[in-house]
Amino acid sequence: MKRLLSVLAAVSTLLVAGATTAPAASADSPEAEARSTIGEPPPATQVWATRAVSKQGPQPQTFLRLDVEQLSPRVVMAGSSDSVTISGKVTNVGDRLLRDIDLRLERGNALTKEEEVRTALREGADSEVEQPLFTKIADKLERGESKDFTLTVPLHGNDPKSLRVDEPGIYPVLANINGTPDFGGRARLAALSTLLPVLTVPGGSTQNAPGGGSKLTLLWPLADRPRLVEQLPGDRSVLTDDELAASLARGGRLYGLLEGYKTALDGELTGSVCLAVDPDLLRTVKIMSQGYQVRGLGAGKGADDAKLWLDQLRRQVSGKCVVALADADADLVALSRAGLGDLASNALAEGAQVVGDVLESQKPLQGVVWPEDGVLDQATLDRLTGQGVTGLVLEQPAVAGTTGTGPVTVGGDKKASAVRVDTMVSDALVGSASPIAGATTASTEQAVSVQNALAALAFRTGFQGNDQNVVVAPPRRWNAPEGEISMFLQTMKSLVAGGYAKPAGLESLLDATPGGQSAALSYPVEAGATEVSPAVTTELARAWRGVQDIASSMSQQDAEAAKPEDLVAPLRLALLRAASGAWRGDEAAARRALTIGLDRIDGLESQVTVAEPASPILLGSDNSPLPVNISNKLDVRITVRVVVEDVPGVSVTQMPDLVLPARGARQVMVPLEALRFGKFSVHVRLTTPNGVELGDRARLEVSSNSYGTITIVITGAAAALLVLLSGRRIYRRVRASRAAAARVATETKHEDQMPATPEKSSAS
Repeated sequence: MKRLLSVLAAVSTLLVAGATTAPAASADSPEAEARSTIGEPPPATQVWATRAVSKQGPQPQTFLRLDVEQLSPRVVMAGSSDSVTISGKVTNVGDRLLRDIDLRLERGNALTKEEEVRTALREGADSEVEQPLFTKIADKLERGESKDFTLTVPLHGNDPKSLRVDEPGIYPVLANINGTPDFGGRARLAALSTLLPVLTVPGGSTQNAPGGGSKLTLLWPLADRPRLVEQLPGDRSVLTDDELAASLARGGRLYGLLEGYKTALDGELTGSVCLAVDPDLLRTVKIMSQGYQVRGLGAGKGADDAKLWLDQLRRQVSGKCVVALADADADLVALSRAGLGDLASNALAEGAQVVGDVLESQKPLQGVVWPEDGVLDQATLDRLTGQGVTGLVLEQPAVAGTTGTGPVTVGGDKKASAVRVDTMVSDALVGSASPIAGATTASTEQAVSVQNALAALAFRTGFQGNDQNVVVAPPRRWNAPEGEISMFLQTMKSLVAGGYAKPAGLESLLDATPGGQSAALSYPVEAGATEVSPAVTTELARAWRGVQDIASSMSQQDAEAAKPEDLVAPLRLALLRAASGAWRGDEAAARRALTIGLDRIDGLESQVTVAEPASPILLGSDNSPLPVNISNKLDVRITVRVVVEDVPGVSVTQMPDLVLPARGARQVMVPLEALRFGKFSVHVRLTTPNGVELGDRARLEVSSNSYGTITIVITGAAAALLVLLSGRRIYRRVRASRAAAARVATETKHEDQMPATPEKSSAS
């Protein structure tokens, strides 16, 4: 859906240029990419820098970078100058000399319809209807050379360089630079396109707000990505990095947002502002203010800036409207889809509690939820309303089949009032437009300003009005320069002062009767595509079920001891950070956060373990019990089960579950029968009664000097069999011997009974 961006001021990048007469396009620089990182402070001054038309395909050679540092006025109103001034710097970033570098401001026709404005914000618009004369800003630029420039042109009139604006309107404007590179023809070297709102033509007509103007509400976000690894007393708390220190310091992103909030509270916008704050950001800043460590880097450097920032926030927010985001700005829909509704519920309840505790004098609005990207599915909505949520802040595309801009009623059996964010303004701040050929719009992804958002806001209030609601909500982790934030808010104040808008508090919108208009939710496809990855939430759900099982096996030692919740809460929060909306569309970052949570769980489980003996265990008999040393280093009691894994030649009787005292150790005798003689290894582990493994497994070397019952039985049986077989053999031998003797006797008797053979005479 919406993509996080850095605003206008990110001094970016390679720009649009061309080697021949074809329009040229710029390329993104690594510096611009770096500045778009969440938490990195943007430059303190406004810079619009040209960038590539496309990151795909071959790009024309780049010759020139255009950095625009000022455009004035940003919105032409009563009392504004009758001229437009643009100033900045051009730099030769090519490989050859550039000559005759000229600049002119061009404009297109006024945009009078909402669809025209939306299209211009999304795709750019034709800015070449009026093409005044060029003004030379440099005779030549050597390779690497830069030159400052300032160009002032009349807003209207017949001057050859005038923009010739005669009527109020929203005008596409193009800063166009032409020049001649060596060995090439004259070409457009760089360009920047934006929208210029004109509510009053100096000396001419004025656009009056139809119907008395719009009702303006400002939801001001203070959020960051999760950074806390471990929360411990004193300066032992650990953060993933120290980028937040720079963000909280003067010139940093969060410093600028807090200054902007202070500006918004001073003057015409006071009644319209509501702060939306990430509880985990407040928790982290409070920890930083007390001293902290950075993982792998030692002591953090932002303690003083964190304390100052938090003190200023507490002073400013006293008595003001505050909305608590879900703790760690959790992706409620992703959690709900993963069957983690209990985690989502806790994120809301705990988040509101943290905001109230840290801000001290100001509690957040009760029952009000602003989900990530302003979208919800029906299942998540039903769970929220079932838990007492009565107010929502949603994007217009999340509410189907409705007209108008006022609050609507959503929900099933239980209803909630939904305030709708103006997507035309918020999308312009996010920067969703595609660059036009040969130019950079002011709302492209990398180098983007609030200028187009001001144009959208001027159109809403000055050209539509009619008492409609305009709820402005900058991006969750807005990375705008302080100067742009100030300009945005000052312009909003001017619109109120000029009668184009009037403040309307968020509470009044949530309390308003929606006029009978009910709406169904629509969960955009692109929102589902950027949810925290199901692969991450599935693993998260598995880990959370393990934590819940461990918690169910714990009990409090006594009234003075720690409670199981004291140990479980940090693990729940560590897992919740892996589902932060900051990771939508970034599975790798979500996995890194999940790894931190899993490491925390492993750390708790390792506190309940089996100790390996220093020497082998000698079993004195076949049924000697096995001595096992187990310990619990937790501050709560825990019920465990001793599990001996199956080993050939060993029979183990399962023991009943044991209760280990807090910070205690004991030796238990596991019933064991050795079925064989010799040495063998026995693996022992601890689990909860439901089978969640605790600590490391222990390998016990066991030596048995005796024969087991089965061995004796087998030996006896073998001996008996041997005797039986031997007897059988003797018997057969005796029998055979007797049979042989009887046979001999029979033969002898037979011979005695035969008649004698007569002797023959020798004379015959």
